[in-house]
Amino acid sequence: MANSARVWLWSALLVFSVVISASADDFVAEESASAVLTLDASNFSETVAKHPFIVVEFYAPWCGHCKKLEPEYEKAASLLSKHVPPIVLAKVDANEELNKELASTHEVSGFPTLKILRNEGKNIQDYKGPRDADGIVEYLTKQAGPASVEIKSSEEAVNLIGKKVFIVGVFSEFSGEEFENFTQVAEKLRSDYDFGHTIDAKLLPHGDTAVKRPVVRLFKPFDELFVDFQDFHLNTLEGFIEAASIPIVTIFDKDPVNHPYVMKFFNNQNAKVLLFIHFTDEHFDSFKSKYFEVAENYKDKKLSFLLGDVKAGQGAFQYFGLEESQTPLIILQQNDGKKFLKPNLEADQIATWLREYVDGNLTPFIKSEPIPEANNEPVKVVVANSLHDVVFNSGKNVLLEFYAPWCGHCKKLAPILDEVAVSLQDHADVIIAKMDATANDVPSEFEVQGYPTLYFSSAAGKLLQYEGGRTVQDFIDFTNTNKEAAADSTIHSDSIKDEL
Repeated sequence: MANSARVWLWSALLVFSVVISASADDFVAEESASAVLTLDASNFSETVAKHPFIVVEFYAPWCGHCKKLEPEYEKAASLLSKHVPPIVLAKVDANEELNKELASTHEVSGFPTLKILRNEGKNIQDYKGPRDADGIVEYLTKQAGPASVEIKSSEEAVNLIGKKVFIVGVFSEFSGEEFENFTQVAEKLRSDYDFGHTIDAKLLPHGDTAVKRPVVRLFKPFDELFVDFQDFHLNTLEGFIEAASIPIVTIFDKDPVNHPYVMKFFNNQNAKVLLFIHFTDEHFDSFKSKYFEVAENYKDKKLSFLLGDVKAGQGAFQYFGLEESQTPLIILQQNDGKKFLKPNLEADQIATWLREYVDGNLTPFIKSEPIPEANNEPVKVVVANSLHDVVFNSGKNVLLEFYAPWCGHCKKLAPILDEVAVSLQDHADVIIAKMDATANDVPSEFEVQGYPTLYFSSAAGKLLQYEGGRTVQDFIDFTNTNKEAAADSTIHSDSIKDEL
């Protein structure tokens, strides 16, 4: 599985609920009375070109979350139509065949996806605001305004800078390269952060009339509360904002206030360290103190730290194949997908365990189901601990499916692969196999971003992703075309018998 896909998968397990399917017949739209524009591939570009600011929802009629959003989006569209100038909301049925390329172009990977299009569609940003009508109106009203607002009084500063990340540029004048770069970064990151600018630093919380200008002051409701930065190069300034807006230790519990920081934690490029413990544990304060101390010491080592309540982390346990009885536990996941694990941790072991990791003395943890004792069905079951021996070391031609138990497409494919396996069962040089990719780690050789994903490995080890048809004959023809003579691999015969 791709590294980014791995991160997104288990961050989704931690934060998001599963999309609930619904019948397309349940989706009702009152087109004639709707304040939401209906777009498709034929009128999308023309309509977007007419508006300097427009919001587009990509939806599917069967999507439960889309149906829940529909009345809120409609109400927001009606209210925003009265804004001066009006703010336009639109929608695209991304389930329609003619609109699928349009959805792909706008990087739509789930429903509903909302995009903010500015400057006649030349600037596209993700909508990251609330999903209720009042929240949509408030968020979009702010997004339609300037990327950075001028702060002219201490009252304005107090109202703007609350319990959130807020970035303020302090300048001698609102011109020059530094100010232009600040406004460019504000425009680029405005969907994630709030920006302001001022000439008078004493108006700000923790105001300092002696501050050397120009300077960027980033306020945050954690750690040192604010930090200053004076490098106005575009990439450097953007990198500072992204790094400084993540707590030294991100708290993951059921408090929604912390969820934006959790998402930033998972989206950053550092290796990730997660400590899970019951926040009601009598030893929690000791663990928290030790963990914060370690995080402070390693914050410049490309490691990011999260402290999670066991009650909120069930998705993580499911993803890693762990049990609550193993807590307190610490997990470290690298960008290459390798994981390291220490269950039943004690507080005074945290620093030592991290040191062993940095010194390269830890063995990666692999999530794997047990190798099945009986494996007599036509399609053979492969697990993480047996995959390399079966696919790469058996000297045979292997057609392997990566599936998810809940996937409807996988369920539809199952009897087809069974029939393929039965048809080829007299071919001793061919194995038809499957692996539950939700219960086993997928090796880095495979790119699995959706289900089902199929690969073919020839007897000589040539690996191909299968992208052909899904009929029995399609699979048989592909296998016969791409298979190679079985290698003389008696050295592996005993292990293969054990696994298959």
